[in-house]
This record gives sequence, C-alpha cells and structure tokens, in this order.
Amino acid sequence: MKKILVLLTFVMGFGLMANAQTKPAEFKFEAETHDFGKITVNKPVTYDFKYTNIGEEPLIITKAEASCGCTVPKYTTVPLKKGETGTISVTFSAAGAPQPFTKTVTVTSNAKTPVKVLYIKGETVASASK
Repeated sequence: MKKILVLLTFVMGFGLMANAQTKPAEFKFEAETHDFGKITVNKPVTYDFKYTNIGEEPLIITKAEASCGCTVPKYTTVPLKKGETGTISVTFSAAGAPQPFTKTVTVTSNAKTPVKVLYIKGETVASASK
C-alpha cells in the first residue's frame, strides 16, 4: 500500500510540473492591418508592424512571406525575450493601372500561434502630370 501511495504521489507531482511550465512565445501586435489610403502608382510605400513578445519563451520569426512580388517584408531576426519589441517592415510597390489592393504577409514563428497573417490595403491612383 505504501508503494502505491508513493507511486501515486510521484505521478501527481510529475503532472503538476508539466502544467507549471512557462508560456510559449506569443505575439501582441499594435495593429494587424494597415490602410495606406490613396497612393501614387510607381511610388513605394512602407509600414512598420510593431509587436511585443508577451510569452515567457524567446520569440523567433523564421519566415515572412508576401502574397505577391510587389510586397516585400523585412523583419527582426534576433530572438526577442519576454517584453521586447520587434518590427515587420512591409514595403508595397504599386505598378500598373490604378485600382484598390489588399495584400497579405504571412509570418511564421515559434509562437503559441505559429502562423500570423498581416494585411495591407489601399487604392493606387495615377500620378499627377505636370
């Protein structure tokens, strides 16, 4: 009986330790969508998506992919400790006919939610002729 009690105590202790582990890394973005409004064709625009690691573990971004070649993301490559902030800078270069646009940047990381999608939108307009 004593052995069963010791074994049960060991198993319960192990289970409590497993539940008490730290929270994984986690994003907290200031904004996940940015509206550029009206922008001129052939003039690149950039927006910085700022985020904070609110998890306990270091946050590591492994990839940021744009939905098309007209959008280029750059991101903080160093691991961010709890409370530290980083930036994903997204540059959009509009070409072609004036029209509304919506583009995405898919961010892959070691966060609790490993895939996060950021959005940029707006409308391209023809440049003013002189």
